[in-house]
Amino acid sequence: MTATSPVTVCPPLSLYIHVPWCVRKCPYCDFNSHAIRGDIPEAAYLDALLEDLEHDLTLVRGRPIESVFIGGGTPSLMTGDFYHRLFEALHQRLSFAPEAEITLEANPGTLEEGRYESFRQAGINRLSIGVQSFHPEHLQALGRIHDAQAAHRAIETARAAGFDNFNIDLMHGLPGQTPEQAVEDLQQALAHKPTHLSWYQLTIEPNTEFFSRPPDLPDDDRLWEIYRKGSEFLRSHGFDDYEVSAWSQPDRQSRHNLNYWRFGDYLALGAGGHGKVSLADGRIIRYWKTRQPDAYLNRIGSRTAGTEAIEPEDRPLEFLMNVLRLKEGVEEDLFTKRTGLPLTPVAVQLETLRTQNLLARHRIQATEQGQRYLNSLLEQFL
Repeated sequence: MTATSPVTVCPPLSLYIHVPWCVRKCPYCDFNSHAIRGDIPEAAYLDALLEDLEHDLTLVRGRPIESVFIGGGTPSLMTGDFYHRLFEALHQRLSFAPEAEITLEANPGTLEEGRYESFRQAGINRLSIGVQSFHPEHLQALGRIHDAQAAHRAIETARAAGFDNFNIDLMHGLPGQTPEQAVEDLQQALAHKPTHLSWYQLTIEPNTEFFSRPPDLPDDDRLWEIYRKGSEFLRSHGFDDYEVSAWSQPDRQSRHNLNYWRFGDYLALGAGGHGKVSLADGRIIRYWKTRQPDAYLNRIGSRTAGTEAIEPEDRPLEFLMNVLRLKEGVEEDLFTKRTGLPLTPVAVQLETLRTQNLLARHRIQATEQGQRYLNSLLEQFL
């Protein structure tokens, strides 16, 4: 076992908050989401979140929160009042960095008039709007509750409420999708001038309706043509794929996502949330919260369902699986800063991959060829 030292410079710390409810479970979704039955118990969920946080504060040691991401489920189902009270309580218990990035996931078809304004007033300064497609047949195939008009209206309403920093979620490789339709989705999205796009391929995950009843998806040749044409279009309009499925305008990358991919730390609150924290004694732990909303609401004290250490022998692969998703990679010294390990345990593998033109010199960064064979590249560190 390789000797480790405490992480002397603490990684940036983020906060993830999970809201588990949605109007309807989409057939492709493997996230911890649950269709609403009756009213959402907002007050009880807020109490549970804050009681949960009280038990996690010992992990923080006064470190400032650099970013917050509220995911789901459909967080935009909660009212502005819920978020006002939530962030008032969070600021009483946590230190926030100046200009912290605070993102809320919002789905078209779930917003009442005026709710965007109340989200901004609560302190949310970035939105991630789950459109997935603007084509009616693809929205229907994906089980989405909105149509194209609702998607356009949601984005326009967000801009009118003052959100000038927002992401649009789009999928590609949809059932029956042509390359032309994929590019049309991108064209309609960019007409709204987003700062960021999450453009990712539909994959079939276990424990989903699509897994038990797979749709007819495009073949590999069509998938490649969709990706090639879409990528050319996005680059021609000033967007850069700084991460495998994330595109942004210059200097508008998601700071929260970058912290994940740079092996930073993140607290987790809410049913099914997952966190990772570097501790003062040199340990790095992952932990996860009770998944079922009712169980999360009714549990007393900590809602943590499990904890595991990221052992020293596992840290190199964990680190590399994250940072190599980034197009620009990272400086070599970040390896030691984040893992507490010297670079020597992976030096031979790094040099081998560099001689094969799969990694760049003097950085931990996949070359263009290395990005194509990323899974094979990572197998060198197993």
